[in-house]
Amino acid sequence: MSESAAPSSPSYPSRVLGLLSGGAAGDALGYTVEFSSLAQIRAEHGDGGLTHPLQVPTIRAGGTIPVSDDTQMTLFVLDGLLDWIEWANEGSMADPSACVWLSCLRWYRTQTGTLPEGAPEPPTRWLEEHPEMHVRRAPGNACLSGLSSRDMGLPHQPQNPESKGCGTVMRSAPYGMVPGLEDTMVVSLARRGAVLTHGHPAAWTSAAAFGLMISRLMAGHTVDASVTAALEWLDTVPDDGGTAAAVRAAVALAGSVGADRPDGSDGSASTGALPAALGEGWVAEEALAIAVYAVLVTGGAVDPVAMDPEAEALVPVDFRAALHFRSALHLAVNHGGDSDSTGSLAGQLLGAHYGMTIFPDAAVPAWIGERDIVAEAARRWVAATS
Repeated sequence: MSESAAPSSPSYPSRVLGLLSGGAAGDALGYTVEFSSLAQIRAEHGDGGLTHPLQVPTIRAGGTIPVSDDTQMTLFVLDGLLDWIEWANEGSMADPSACVWLSCLRWYRTQTGTLPEGAPEPPTRWLEEHPEMHVRRAPGNACLSGLSSRDMGLPHQPQNPESKGCGTVMRSAPYGMVPGLEDTMVVSLARRGAVLTHGHPAAWTSAAAFGLMISRLMAGHTVDASVTAALEWLDTVPDDGGTAAAVRAAVALAGSVGADRPDGSDGSASTGALPAALGEGWVAEEALAIAVYAVLVTGGAVDPVAMDPEAEALVPVDFRAALHFRSALHLAVNHGGDSDSTGSLAGQLLGAHYGMTIFPDAAVPAWIGERDIVAEAARRWVAATS
């Protein structure tokens, strides 16, 4: 397992926008094939699968493709934390977990048109002013049912106690985006955010582990070091629901590909076929493991099939970031599972790591339908946290 060198350290605003737009890109691309098998994806897009947005007919026709509920919920969690930070900046105290719950209720209102009976009515904020945020994009059942109660889910009394769908981990990146937040606080916020809708241990430990990875990446650590830090924390959790085993399997599989097939010719990294042992990503720990595998196994490549060392040395470092991103998304979305969630998570990891150099022109891709909302969310976050 190897990891391409990062360019000169990205700025904080670049990491914020890179994370949000990288996640949105992976989400939108994966959303186009989310409910297709790998055989169906290859039948439609060729043996290499979905490798470029221009393969999507709407984009070829000059249109855009939308993000799914994954990016919608991520933005609402981000805005909940932003609400808490704005209160703090004004010298007032607020409960960050309550702010996230109220923001998730705002999301619930965009999806259903109403709030749960007896639930507090949060004031409207800027996200809800965008019609795109009111369109239902296949929201998870547990996310909807968990937020349909008047009561806020708590660690000792979670909503949907047996649910461990990926609806927690796919919205947990914002917990790692708060500058200077201690690991214990990242974990606490991720856990309290997860139990709003999902109560199984794997749901919250996957969310917390991903938040810790994002926190490390935002601080300039490597991908390898960030994954290792999350695993070290998972090893301290008595009942993690299998999250540590899933992530450790992803790391081992990525390492075996790098060691045994340095040219990527094993039929997985080069063709877009994920190892079956990682699952399909419908549950939290599998979605996290797939994203980690996709990012790690493509880390030393500047193409889905790695160049020889002499050729790779001629490729500009910034360009490698964009190629690493493309290669990782290729793996993360080409499978018969939850492609938008795994694509989003992989995109967020690399966006936090490389910043906006994941895109050749360092701009939010024009083919993402909600690109202006993503850019505005990043702008507001940076303004409040810088």
